[in-house]
Amino acid sequence: MTILPPSVLRALERFHAAHPWDHNAHYHPWITRQLPRRYGRALDVGCGSGDLVRLLAGRSTSSVVGIDSDPVIIRQAREITPPALPVTFTVADAMTGLLDDPAEGSYDVITCVAVVHHLPYADALAVFRRRLAPGGTLVVVGLARAEGPVDHLLGGVAVVANLVMAWVKNRGRPAVRPVAMSARTRAAEMGFGEVVREARRVLPGCRVRRRLFWRYTLVWRQPTRS
Repeated sequence: MTILPPSVLRALERFHAAHPWDHNAHYHPWITRQLPRRYGRALDVGCGSGDLVRLLAGRSTSSVVGIDSDPVIIRQAREITPPALPVTFTVADAMTGLLDDPAEGSYDVITCVAVVHHLPYADALAVFRRRLAPGGTLVVVGLARAEGPVDHLLGGVAVVANLVMAWVKNRGRPAVRPVAMSARTRAAEMGFGEVVREARRVLPGCRVRRRLFWRYTLVWRQPTRS
């Protein structure tokens, strides 16, 4: 994020506490546009309260699994999910849970939103690659540490856009913090340059782009077997 005076930061914090909106959910429609119209099994890593899981279930011909290491938010996800939806929520560490899964190449779609910076980055991408079925799609929305003029310029634009979005989405009124925003947070340690280098090393041909609201996106498709 751009460097601002402490008084300005405190004012922004007060404003957003009164007018919260979910930066991650903002990218959910974009995520679905990267996916096939219909697909089989899907996995959301670090699913939180399950908003994206429920969205993915609408296009899955099989089932959707959401995993998160926080048992409290998984319980909330189960409580607010209609029983008829073909989804499963599991309390599991993203790395060990997937490494212990004996079925390689078992998911047609894997998504991971604002979670991969909590994990050993390259190792996590390698695990996602192994769990993705031939022709399957991986979509990551991640956070990177600001480290150069482009990052700081985007950060400055995001500060203004953030205020506008908060006002518009809440119609100018105070609002209750969404359940999805109760998940634990952590600052990103890797800069965007390192994110791109490691991603291209592990996932040749992946598309990585800077985005607004202190996010980047990564899309990769598993080659089909000949």
